[in-house]
Amino acid sequence: MQSYVKIQKTDKALKLMRYLVIYDGNCNLCVTLVQLLESLDRGERFRFAPMQDEKRLDRYDITPQGCELGMILLDRDDPNQRWQGSDAAEEIGRLLPGGEMFVSAYRQLPGLKSTGDRLYEQVRDNRYDWFGKRQQTYRSKYPLLD
Repeated sequence: MQSYVKIQKTDKALKLMRYLVIYDGNCNLCVTLVQLLESLDRGERFRFAPMQDEKRLDRYDITPQGCELGMILLDRDDPNQRWQGSDAAEEIGRLLPGGEMFVSAYRQLPGLKSTGDRLYEQVRDNRYDWFGKRQQTYRSKYPLLD
């Protein structure tokens, strides 16, 4: 009986960890935000892979050049379902407990979404100058498992 419960928990955990967050593991700001998300989620919904891990991302047809447009959120149950840049940030926020209400309000307020998109692009394009670049690529404590 106990092993059945254990399998059931494992199946539930695998179902929850269905999203992959692809981030810049050399960007100080990106790593700080990944670490915050790790502490909030604790590996329940998200797994993480740095964009520098080309071999691992190749199986999802994600290239380093494609990552330059911003972080990527991928639904591992349906890898064609992807969000990138500010859309990925919004979807991650929506998936967190209580986040749907805030993201919905953000998307509905006139002009806020377009301002957020432009702000994301500015930060993305200047992240190393503004926040610095790490000497070593950060590897998440909740990595994408093979």
